[in-house]
Amino acid sequence: MRYIDPELLERVNTWLTPTFDKKTQDYIKDLIALKPEELKESFYKDLEFGTGGMRGVMGIGTNRINKYTLGKNTQGLSNYLHKSFPNQDLKVAIAFDCRHNSKTLAKVVADVFSANNIKVFLFEDLRPTPELSFTLKHLNCHCGIVLTASHNPPEYNGYKVYWQDGGQLVPPQDAEIIQEINNLEYSEINFEAKEENIQYIGQDVDDVFINASVKNGSFNTSQDAKDNLNIVFTSLHGTSITTIPETLKRAGYKNVHIVEEQREPNGDFPTVVSPNPEEPEALKMALELAEKVDADIVIGTDPDSDRLGIAVRNLDNKMTLLNGNQTMVLMTDFLLKQWKNNNKINNNQFIGSTIVSTPMMSVLGQAYNVECKVGLTGFKWIAKMIKDFQDLDFIGGGEESFGFMVGDFVRDKDAVTSSLLAIEIAAQAKAKNSSFYKELINLYLEHGFYKERLISMTKKGIEGAQQIKQMMIDARENPLTEVNGSKVISIEDYQLSEAKNLTNNSTETIEIPKSNVLIYYTEDGSKIALRPSGTEPKIKFYISVNTTLDNVSDFTTTEQKLEAKIDAIINDMQLN
Repeated sequence: MRYIDPELLERVNTWLTPTFDKKTQDYIKDLIALKPEELKESFYKDLEFGTGGMRGVMGIGTNRINKYTLGKNTQGLSNYLHKSFPNQDLKVAIAFDCRHNSKTLAKVVADVFSANNIKVFLFEDLRPTPELSFTLKHLNCHCGIVLTASHNPPEYNGYKVYWQDGGQLVPPQDAEIIQEINNLEYSEINFEAKEENIQYIGQDVDDVFINASVKNGSFNTSQDAKDNLNIVFTSLHGTSITTIPETLKRAGYKNVHIVEEQREPNGDFPTVVSPNPEEPEALKMALELAEKVDADIVIGTDPDSDRLGIAVRNLDNKMTLLNGNQTMVLMTDFLLKQWKNNNKINNNQFIGSTIVSTPMMSVLGQAYNVECKVGLTGFKWIAKMIKDFQDLDFIGGGEESFGFMVGDFVRDKDAVTSSLLAIEIAAQAKAKNSSFYKELINLYLEHGFYKERLISMTKKGIEGAQQIKQMMIDARENPLTEVNGSKVISIEDYQLSEAKNLTNNSTETIEIPKSNVLIYYTEDGSKIALRPSGTEPKIKFYISVNTTLDNVSDFTTTEQKLEAKIDAIINDMQLN
């Protein structure tokens, strides 16, 4: 037998006991004999909860998504629920997406909950993540689970945990639940389902969710304006096909062209390299259809329907993809206008954003005299804002990674309602001889032209994780003093909870939870954030620059200057 590190061997041997089925044991024996590197990757650590729950490659081992790792999570969560809500009739809701094994793994999770005398509402088939968040509150559940890996590659799956408020797990529950899971042995998992505790749900909940989406995403658009808007929609083989077409229909939109080749849910995502609406390639087929039917707007959603990508016609009447920051500021401004026009702004409202998103969100908040609360990356932090400040009205909010939330009826990013909101903006703009794109430019004229770009570096496996770790260490130990010739004037280190003002050498404490994020601010107004992804083997660099825009006629040349400035920052930081 080949040499195996003793610590690794101890982890592996646990999985060769009778607790694990014969198929699992046989597979591990093959790895030991034939694939030592795969064995190491599969067992060198436990899968961890990140910004979007637990996500990983499906397979055998502690570092993989399988019935045992998810079973252990669910057993630990069951134990925690019984401790947290003694003498209550516990209820959970479970949804799943289009990925391979999602339906099977969802039933495994349901079985474990049911075995622990917890009532389970299990969706009969795939459904969007925001519908799970809605359902949790609608059915008064104590927690909810979604089996999804969002926009990750086909070999991935994941496990998102939601709490009573409909938002994802946040401190202190997350650490307490992880501790409960870590204290368990695999032999303690109860897989023996009590089928009487499992109730299947579907159309009955869909109707309530879709009607709520229409109510929250509609804003007095005339029927003529709706009839005059031409829409292309793609679900990218994901779950949104179950809700978005019907939502648009109930909202009164008739000219909706669906990309038929991508309508069918499919965990292989056969027509795209990546089912991620952040990637231009993912919307290629939708853009081609848009040219055929002369569409005004293209909407594409990721597999679990929490993110949306948008393309609209630019000043040259050509379809152009917008980034998450652009759609976020326009949708936020639209909502703020609705509240202002209805005389509902009274210093009792807020909007939400994240530390790596565009600074323009705070500028918008100031313009409407509405607070912009800024939290860590991940919508669970925006949901926590709503929970922590229940005396305030949440208007809406988003993050740069193509997520947005309209109001608080859903407590996670919601591509269903956000798609309707974007279409409402486009319809109303077209009705007044403007457009989605022109309305965005109007914001730049009024508040300043902000331009952002995300650079992601993928570093896979054990070695990649170490490289990412070292890059963050180097950035902290040798901080930049200037970027592209502009002096660094402040550095925020969210791991140390310190904000250093380099002009007067003062330090302030950052009051939001610790996170492995470093942000540089320069004299010329540039912002550069460094952050390892919590769900993918990537390190991300978020670059934001800005300037004034005086006339619409200057838009193209000003945009080119900002793009060139971002290119120069990338070259200066050697991120090519």
